[in-house]
Amino acid sequence: MRYDDKDRESKNLEDRRSEGGGSPFGRGGLRIPMGGGGRGGFSITTMLIIGAVMLFFGINPLDILRGGVGGGGGGIEIPQFPKADPGPQTTGRNPFEIPGRGQQVDASQDEMKKFVGRVLADTEDVWNRIFQSFGRTYKEPKLVIFSGAFPTACGTGQAAMGPFYCPLDQKIYIDLVFYEELKRRFKAPGDFAQAYVIAHEVGHHVQTLLGIAEKVQMAKQQARSERDANQIQVRMELQADCLAGVWAALNHQVKNRLEPGDIEEGLTAAAAIGDDMIQRQQSGRVVPDAFTHGSSAQRVRWFRKGLETAQIRECDTFNANQL
Repeated sequence: MRYDDKDRESKNLEDRRSEGGGSPFGRGGLRIPMGGGGRGGFSITTMLIIGAVMLFFGINPLDILRGGVGGGGGGIEIPQFPKADPGPQTTGRNPFEIPGRGQQVDASQDEMKKFVGRVLADTEDVWNRIFQSFGRTYKEPKLVIFSGAFPTACGTGQAAMGPFYCPLDQKIYIDLVFYEELKRRFKAPGDFAQAYVIAHEVGHHVQTLLGIAEKVQMAKQQARSERDANQIQVRMELQADCLAGVWAALNHQVKNRLEPGDIEEGLTAAAAIGDDMIQRQQSGRVVPDAFTHGSSAQRVRWFRKGLETAQIRECDTFNANQL
């Protein structure tokens, strides 16, 4: 990607790498009640963090443990002039989760911090313009860089989780060690692959602001089965991929950011974190009914659709007949 010292860095970047550790309940943040529990019952995995949040809101956490948000055919629309207030959003299994990883990144990696800040600034510029086009104000999310572990409104963030978005505080969290894992473990190197990761999480923020996340939660509660719940969760994640593609296309149109090979890097990253690839790595077998983010082919298809159309109306995964 084309960046230089003249490109601005977002003021919404928070470097908290010197504040590692953290309580499962955060520092003065949301206390999440766990059934039967004390502090020792709180899991550090992404699914249980999200499950705890859902338990707090009175939603069956077993759906979340399967990654669910419920199912196709419900007709969730992308509003052109959204009116709904942002509601609680969950994303099931984090597509970037790195089981068993918890290493820290050298806090002197200033170049990576600058890159992340510049990508975040670009997302702000693009989404501010998009929201203005339909008469809304874009509320810019904060992006928190942490190392090891860090308290959030959704529980303690861990390096092993990979990047994630917390709808309760509307912040994106990332431990920069993930980018080394993206390169080495997932075989998806390159700066545009790194930008795609941020753009996907910003996509979840957009879904929250547009009220889509709230509608998803309502549909999830009405799902007839965990399988149906998983299907809508997949549609939500594929939409975030498509929105990431829309951002990349519009950003390039205005700022000429993309270089030869960048698109391939993004597509490689999207394919590397498909549910089928993750399941095959973890258990050696693929269970489509348990998908919560979509297959590699689906993630590539929707990211590419956003790139090629540059239109958010083309990201209506909820009413698509084929994913």
